[in-house]
Amino acid sequence: MPADHSRSPLHLRPRSLLLVFAGGALGTAVRYLLTLSVPPVGGVPLITLLINVTGAFVLGWLLQTLALRGPDEGARRDVRLFAGTGILGGYTTYSSLAVDTDGLIAAQSVGLSILYAAATILIGALASIGGIALASAIARRRAAGGRS
Repeated sequence: MPADHSRSPLHLRPRSLLLVFAGGALGTAVRYLLTLSVPPVGGVPLITLLINVTGAFVLGWLLQTLALRGPDEGARRDVRLFAGTGILGGYTTYSSLAVDTDGLIAAQSVGLSILYAAATILIGALASIGGIALASAIARRRAAGGRS
């Protein structure tokens, strides 16, 4: 008789783990290819900043879109796990941010390292808010169009 995983915590369910794993593999591969194809500019790995900011924007948009469409269950949960936790979790890279920041410090660029780390975090937070705002605006527009 197959195991009933519906009572297991979400993070222990094989289906959830598979969705996150598959999405994470895709997101990590895209990030890796981007970092290989875009060299640092003036010693600053701007691709890491771009990856984290775009990932924060898309994650904000995705989670707000899913939240506005209903409870976190069924297909919405699968999309959140695969695309949000998996793809975007693998795509964004705050560990690389830490390594890049340390590399700038090691290169005697302490001020630049602080600016780089702070800018990534601040711009990422603003991008996330922007993604949330975009998803909300799209939902409002759709709701207004549906009332006609």
